[in-house]
Amino acid sequence: MASPFIEDPVDLGARIVRGTLRRERVFRDWQNPLAFPDDFLYERYRFSVVTGRSRALTVPQTLCIALCYFATGSFMYAVGDAEDLSKNTVCSAIHKVARALTELLDAFIVFPGHLPTQSIKEDFYDIAGFSRVIGAIDCTHIPISARLGENEADYVNRKSFHSLNIQMTCDHQCMVTSIEAKWPGSVHDSRIFRESALCHRFEQGRTTVHCISFCYGLFTGVLLGDRGYACQPFLMTPYPDPDAGPQTRFNVALARTRARIEMTFGILKARFTCLRGLRVAPDRACRIITACVVLHNVATIRKERAPPVNPQPPDVVDPITLDHPTGRAVREAITQQFFASTHTQRTHLLFRALRDQAPAYIKELLQPYTTRRTLRSSDAGCSSLQA
Repeated sequence: MASPFIEDPVDLGARIVRGTLRRERVFRDWQNPLAFPDDFLYERYRFSVVTGRSRALTVPQTLCIALCYFATGSFMYAVGDAEDLSKNTVCSAIHKVARALTELLDAFIVFPGHLPTQSIKEDFYDIAGFSRVIGAIDCTHIPISARLGENEADYVNRKSFHSLNIQMTCDHQCMVTSIEAKWPGSVHDSRIFRESALCHRFEQGRTTVHCISFCYGLFTGVLLGDRGYACQPFLMTPYPDPDAGPQTRFNVALARTRARIEMTFGILKARFTCLRGLRVAPDRACRIITACVVLHNVATIRKERAPPVNPQPPDVVDPITLDHPTGRAVREAITQQFFASTHTQRTHLLFRALRDQAPAYIKELLQPYTTRRTLRSSDAGCSSLQA
């Protein structure tokens, strides 16, 4: 029975139903031509919004998408699903950030480092007593899986998978000081260094070479490498068949000091998991690798927490048997001057232990003796031998 207090209950019920089914009005920004549904945009402009949003990605959003990909190494569509974005948008954001970081290469990757050269030498000397070191060098393979076209065979490395062979140098703090990211996996480490800008800088302006002057080109110091490189005046490598005594001590000190570059590779690949396998074209992969190296140096400068590093399998080195005569002479001079007597090594280890365990004021007294005085005495020895 109809209510006597309502004039037209049927009309009221119809209004209630219409109000329930009515959509909520959305007031769009008429000043933004993209603030419309995709059908509306396609009908008028023949294009829809790629992101599926009513606005483009902001700079923080673009950066976070790229960092997420660098850190996780997951598929681009998985990164997009987490942010409600398409794969094309994620791909565009990643390469936009990679290009921007690559342009900052010269600001964050400097050889021999951001610290004074003398300080770098002293900190390297503290590791194992190897004097005059300004960097450690090595190459690492970054796997790639993409369409490589006619040059596919060039990317197959000695372990039979497709990769890029990336050369880096680092300082004592595991900061990358130079990078060569453009060579396919089949290229040997020695060729990459021989044709790198770093090697040309070492050789620049060199007219007369003194065996133990340690001054070549634009730098005063030596690099440490493995047997994958030829021994040169500015690049020390281990003895292939060391004799018991000075040569063995030389190899041990070189291996302990050169381990910094292996540590750098481990931290870099643990921090940016995408470097364990890139699913992009080689040119884009090189930009992503360079961007990750720049971010690694930024994280090191900011003293960000280093991720746990998984133990890496020992690298198989294709040794170089032909060393430069001048390089062998410099190596022999270093061995005879710094490793011929065990007294120097024992003194270095003793004062290093005292400095690490003593109070602060004792460390300040021992620091000049254990590093600066030792290096100055080596300078004097080099001058006398050169004379």
